[in-house]
Parts: sequence; structure tokens; C-alpha cells
Amino acid sequence: MPSSRAAQRARYDRATADLDPPFAIVDLDAFDANGADLVARAAGKPLRVPSKSVRVRALIDRTLAHPGWRGIMAFTLPEAIWLAGHGTADDILVAYPTADRAALHRLATDEKLARTITVMIDGTDQLDLVDALVPPAQRAAPVRVCIDLDASWRPVSGIHIGVRRSPVHSPGQAGALAAAVAARPGFRLVGLMSYEAQIAGLGDAPPGRPVRGALIRAIQARSMRELLARRAAVVAEVRRHADLEFVNGGGTGSVAATTADPAVTEVAAGSGLFGPWLFDGYRKWRPEPAAFFALAVVRRPDAATATTLGGGWIASGETSPTRQPRPWLPEGLRLIGTEGAGEVQTPLVGPGTAGLRVGDRVYFRHAKAGELCEHVNEVHLVRGEKIVDVVPTYRGEGRVFL
Repeated sequence: MPSSRAAQRARYDRATADLDPPFAIVDLDAFDANGADLVARAAGKPLRVPSKSVRVRALIDRTLAHPGWRGIMAFTLPEAIWLAGHGTADDILVAYPTADRAALHRLATDEKLARTITVMIDGTDQLDLVDALVPPAQRAAPVRVCIDLDASWRPVSGIHIGVRRSPVHSPGQAGALAAAVAARPGFRLVGLMSYEAQIAGLGDAPPGRPVRGALIRAIQARSMRELLARRAAVVAEVRRHADLEFVNGGGTGSVAATTADPAVTEVAAGSGLFGPWLFDGYRKWRPEPAAFFALAVVRRPDAATATTLGGGWIASGETSPTRQPRPWLPEGLRLIGTEGAGEVQTPLVGPGTAGLRVGDRVYFRHAKAGELCEHVNEVHLVRGEKIVDVVPTYRGEGRVFL
């Protein structure tokens, strides 16, 4: 009897028999199951879908159509304006500050956009830029803003655990910025966001590295305790100056832990929909692999090696093997350490090469989620043994935002 992975490969081969690689597929059964699992882990708090983790409008819409999901977290302001123009959502939070002058001008002078989109700030210089572009008296509506709170852990002076984002770290700093926003005409402070990357974005069970896993779990536990207290104090301080509509936190890797924080009103989670391979290193929840890209075997240089055409679909972040795609189907394949996933060819070794012939497909999983979609114009949606739809990616719609 074939293994589940072998049966999965056979199913995908039958569904895509008429396609020539490279192509990307999303297994709708796994995608929907992952979305339902995330909602269950959120325990009643709404989930905001980060668009960068999907980059397919049809799949963003599909997610938002399910109970438990509300609003989009965009990664650029031009993207948010584009999504708003298509009616994808009426609540879009831009997760990163912007200096796009044309987009800011359009936002401030369009009443519908100004009521739909919230931009991120972490200092008054971002307010100054908006004022210089469109003075308050010329705005169609107040510009909605959200403060980005640095959620990194700083246990002692000089130690920074987490990503380097906002300069706003303490309750005092957050309160001072909130007061500054409240005093500026033409702005409305509506939200607070804090992304605990050292918890949500770092696997606590790296395969084959038990000591590192134990260390990561200890760091995450202490970091979360510190953040719970600090975030509560920050929210209380900011609410002295503004009636917040939302307090956003977390990510796929910390949904349950973040929703347990009474100060948080919503959680962002998107990577778990696709189930990229980096999430195989998490203990508490591992999404089902749902998104794949297929490459064709084009040569057999020797009995132990099968080479696919292309493959260097590398994820962002620190340069390391953790950013390379992984061959998934057939089972038993691995990259060669001296070559990795290449620009035009990817040699593969391992027991899975047995039986591979020129023309066969190898299905890979990307290390991250939505970045996969920067390499293809469309995604084939698979259910069972059939392609049930073909939908464009951002790239396929002629949109490349970063």
C-alpha cells in the first residue's frame, strides 16, 4: 500500500497531468483545514490575514469569507489601495511605515480610502511627511494611524532578542507618541500593533537540534511573560489618549499564546494557510502543507542524482539553508550542500531519486509562504484529483509591490 506522501504525489500528478512545470498548486482541502485550525486556536478573537503570506486575491477573499477572519494586514500602502479598489476588504492595516508620497497623497485625499486603510507609524516624522504632502485642511478625512510597538525582548542592556522594528518599546514612549498623534490635526489613532517575532516566527522544535529547541522554548517563555506585562501597560497608557479600535499581535506561530493575552483584541496569521516548511519546526501546531511548486526532472547525471530545471526560489531573511525550498514529493529527496537550489538547475539526491525519469515532476515546498507567488503568474487550485480553478497571483495581475 503506498504511503500517504506517495498517494499525495499520485493525486497531484493526476490533477496536473496536462500542465508543464514550473507551476504552483494550492491544495484547497489543506488550505481550508489550516484556516479552520487557526480560527479554533484563536479562541473567539478575530484573525487578520496578512496579505504578504498569500499574495493571491482569490485566496485572501476565500479566507475572509470564513467566520473568524476579519480584515487584511497589507505590506505596502500601494498594495492596500489596490486591494481596497477591488473591494477585497473594508478594513486594511498597513503593517509597515510608508514613505510612498503618491500613495499617501491619494490616501489623504480620498474619503473612502481614508476610512478603509490604517497606516503604521512609530514616530512623528511619519506624521510630518503626511502633513508636508497634504495639509490637514486639504484632507478628505483624518488619516487613520496605528502605533507599532517593538515586541522584542531585552533582558539586559545590549541584548536584543527579536526583530528590529519600531523604536517604541516602553509604555512611556508609546504614551508620548499617542499624545503627539492626539495633538495633531488630521490624524486619528485607532490601533496598536506588536509582532512578537521571537515567538511567532521562530520554530521551537528544530529537527535534529534538541538543545537548541530547549533554549528557544526557554527564551520564548520568558519573553512572553515580559511582553504580557509590558503590552498591558502600553495599551493602558495609549488608551489615555485615544479610543483604540484594535490591539493586534502575534502570528501563525503564536496564535494560541497571543489570543490568551487580555490586552490583544485580534491576531494576525497568514503563513499557516499555506503551511511552508519552516513551520515543520513548531511543537504546538504544524499546518498541513498546502502550497507547492512543481519542477521537471530534465536529466539524470548519474544513478544517484536527478536534476530539475530551476528551483532557486529562495526565501527572504538571513542567508542560510533554512531559506531554501525543500523537495517534498516524491519522499526521500534532498538538496546537495555544495549547490543547493539553483537558478537554472537543482540536483537532488537520496532514495527518492530511484525511479525518477526525465519528464517526471518533483514537488517542492517553499521555506516561507506568499513569496512563492512572486515566481508564478497563477496558482492552480486542487481538490482531490482535479484542478477546480486557476487564479492569478499578484504578479499575474501585473502587481509587484516589493
